[in-house]
Amino acid sequence: MAASTTARDIRIVGFEPRWREAFAALNIEWLEHWFMVEDYDRVVLGDPERYLLADGGHILFAIDGQGRALGTVALRREGDGVYELTKMAVSPEARGRGVGRLLMDAVLDVYRTLDARELYLESSDVLGPALALYASVGFHHHPAPRAGSHYARADVHMIWEP
Repeated sequence: MAASTTARDIRIVGFEPRWREAFAALNIEWLEHWFMVEDYDRVVLGDPERYLLADGGHILFAIDGQGRALGTVALRREGDGVYELTKMAVSPEARGRGVGRLLMDAVLDVYRTLDARELYLESSDVLGPALALYASVGFHHHPAPRAGSHYARADVHMIWEP
């Protein structure tokens, strides 16, 4: 991300097949940096159309002025009005520049348009800045791990309660 790029220069777009590789690459970089890529991650990242979009989920991207994907976030429809906020990742060069906040605001705007009753996320207590972002928009801690969690790394369970 060029030093002159600011949050104002970024647009949020929905998933298109041309962003499939960026979705996987952003998430794999983030996972390898902080944890490890789990089998469930590989399945979802390898076919987001099937595992996220086909059941009514959404994937968003933060795109800079040069057309590069700087970050991504997804909503996975679990069923019965329950959605998971998942696969949020920002490229290393864009971290700390407001990209995560833009993605969070956009994904919450999408969630508000859905016929939904619960939005949750799973995370890790080693991700202080991410947890602060989640709390700042109305996510609250609940007992962890969440029953049926897909992630070995998850020791934080939060529900959006604005």
